[in-house]
Amino acid sequence: MQSLIGGAGSGRRRLAAERFPGARWHRLAAGEAAACLEARGGGEVLVVDGIADWLAAALAETSDDEALRGLWSGLLDGLAAAPGEAVLILDEMGRGIVPMDPAPRRLRDHNGWLVQAAAARSRAVWYLRHGLCKQLK
Repeated sequence: MQSLIGGAGSGRRRLAAERFPGARWHRLAAGEAAACLEARGGGEVLVVDGIADWLAAALAETSDDEALRGLWSGLLDGLAAAPGEAVLILDEMGRGIVPMDPAPRRLRDHNGWLVQAAAARSRAVWYLRHGLCKQLK
């Protein structure tokens, strides 16, 4: 598994398209973690996008943070263990102003934990900012 991490407009999707031209793309939608794992198929490269939107929808459905951690942890474990290569496009939310409203703060916290967990499971981690890419792992 590989992770491409960056903020809005940082060039993550462009980099994924350039590095993995024959990859299948899967946009993760609310309630479909299992469908994403099924999309892995027979060992090809799968680029997974929309993780922050999926996480926001999951946060709206439950107030149980431990259950939510289990959900995204299971998704990451499944993507890391399946045959082929999973390339995750992950949102950087750690820069800028911390929201005062608890709901956006909760999304920011869970996204940060999810990105840390993805980076720990990834064999390569790339950080993009202003269209520039740096390999962190």
